[in-house]
Amino acid sequence: MKISILTLFPEMFDVFNHSIMGRAKEKGIIDISIFNIRDYTKDKHRKVDDYPYGGGAGMVMTVQPIVDTIKKAKETLEGKVIFLGPRGKTFNQEMAKELSKEEHLIFLCGHYEGIDERAYKYIDMEISLGDFVLTGGESACIPIVDSICRLLPGVLSNDESYKDESFYNGLLEYPQYTRPYEFEGEKVPEVLISGHHENIRQWRKYQSLKITEEKRPDLFKKYQISAEEKKIYKKFSGK
Repeated sequence: MKISILTLFPEMFDVFNHSIMGRAKEKGIIDISIFNIRDYTKDKHRKVDDYPYGGGAGMVMTVQPIVDTIKKAKETLEGKVIFLGPRGKTFNQEMAKELSKEEHLIFLCGHYEGIDERAYKYIDMEISLGDFVLTGGESACIPIVDSICRLLPGVLSNDESYKDESFYNGLLEYPQYTRPYEFEGEKVPEVLISGHHENIRQWRKYQSLKITEEKRPDLFKKYQISAEEKKIYKKFSGK
């Protein structure tokens, strides 16, 4: 997958050179290109913002450098242009799954008081990270790109690594334990050291259901629980 990020602050994306994302880049699974929007402005002082018509607080990103940067990002490969802004749908795991199927994603990171309205005709989709205010789209872009890319084949060492994770199948993840077996008087649940794989699977499924019901009842309410899961829930909870 090709990822193009259009930003005023390219240095913020050094994070993608490390850990799992860094290894995925080295393997050629993902290609991340960073475009500095200032490089495409026609203003001799490299300005990319101006005062809004009609007055008001703050500055607005001007349309010309945004559009020209988008066109540059599309030169070698067409792609879906995504603006990270407050009008968009709130990002979630289902959206990550759908976007992971794309060949090329172009992320436009806004800043200041927003972008000139005329730039929107070059944008295919708007995504919001949540109902809160950030200093710029860069802070939203990093977790969104990470979430999408880790679903690509070969990015994680084992496909099961993400299929069992929180939100992937609509539930929160089950509890995890590692050595030592006992810490401050608390022991690892016996089922996990039993070697009985079916019992472990059922215990983990029950824990996912229980934790989701307790911690995120909104998710649990939307989750379509299967007949087998109902049996597992009843078996462990007694309800």
